[in-house]
Amino acid sequence: MFPYVIPSPPSGVWYVLGFPIRAYAICILAGIVVALVISMRRWKDRGGNPETIETVAIVAVPLGIIGARIYHVITDYQLYFGPGRNPIKAFYIWEGGLGIWGAVALGALGAWLVARKRGASFLAIADTMAPGIVLAQAIGRLGNWFNQELFGRPTDLPWGLAIDPAYRPAGFEQFDTFHPTFLYELLWNLGVFAVLLWADRRFRLGHGKVFALYVVLYTLGRFWIEALRIDTVNTIGGFRLNNYTSLIVFVAALIWLVWLVKFRPGREEVVDASLVVAEDEPEAEVEPDAEDESDAEDEPDVPQTETEVAKKDEPAPPHKKP
Repeated sequence: MFPYVIPSPPSGVWYVLGFPIRAYAICILAGIVVALVISMRRWKDRGGNPETIETVAIVAVPLGIIGARIYHVITDYQLYFGPGRNPIKAFYIWEGGLGIWGAVALGALGAWLVARKRGASFLAIADTMAPGIVLAQAIGRLGNWFNQELFGRPTDLPWGLAIDPAYRPAGFEQFDTFHPTFLYELLWNLGVFAVLLWADRRFRLGHGKVFALYVVLYTLGRFWIEALRIDTVNTIGGFRLNNYTSLIVFVAALIWLVWLVKFRPGREEVVDASLVVAEDEPEAEVEPDAEDESDAEDEPDVPQTETEVAKKDEPAPPHKKP
């Protein structure tokens, strides 16, 4: 057996003045911040108002986290419900357990609502945020490393991940090192991030094509990475539920991408209608103050021509007696 080169962190929680600081939450928040910064810059380059992306984040991020947790709890319900389980732990999001499928679904709903409210192109917003989303996923995977969760099958490879005995699932207690699937997905997502940026600049993609490409590439990688994992999940016909989800979403996204390339070439010219409206609005006319008008009425009439001035300055003719 090769000596492992990836040790697991001794703890995923640090205490500051008695308050727990969880590495998993820090990784999620760091990913969100990075995605927001990148998306705002990309939206501005597309001619949009960065405040639109800020509003999208305010609405979509909470919805995305809720959706991610709901998907995880539904698909792994046996972890929270049934004999010996504590249903209240379904709300313990800090212990890990987020499903990207639910995050994208409810997050997209939030983005659509904001786009409709602000008169922005929803598909342009999706294209703008896709690279930041996959980069945020890469950063978030570090949280699984800190929690010693979602690792793969045992391996003797030199980059095997050491897992403490307390975190090894039943039937794998005798193994020391496992496939670091968190690292595989992190590196895969970084590659997807680079491809999205390159393709967008090279082909000026629009109308949802960047987002569709993101879904195609992510699900392609998630399928084989998911097949390596050994955490307890529901299976159908011997395959993990997330494998089916990855396959179905991959096929749907690929068909959508091909359709967009054929029937919606190029990209949007106007992505943020609110800016166009602001530029086209006429300037408001300044009305004279009431005080100025009253002053003007009190002023004597001023002669307008030289002839009138001369007549006014002539002496009055002498009075003739009859």
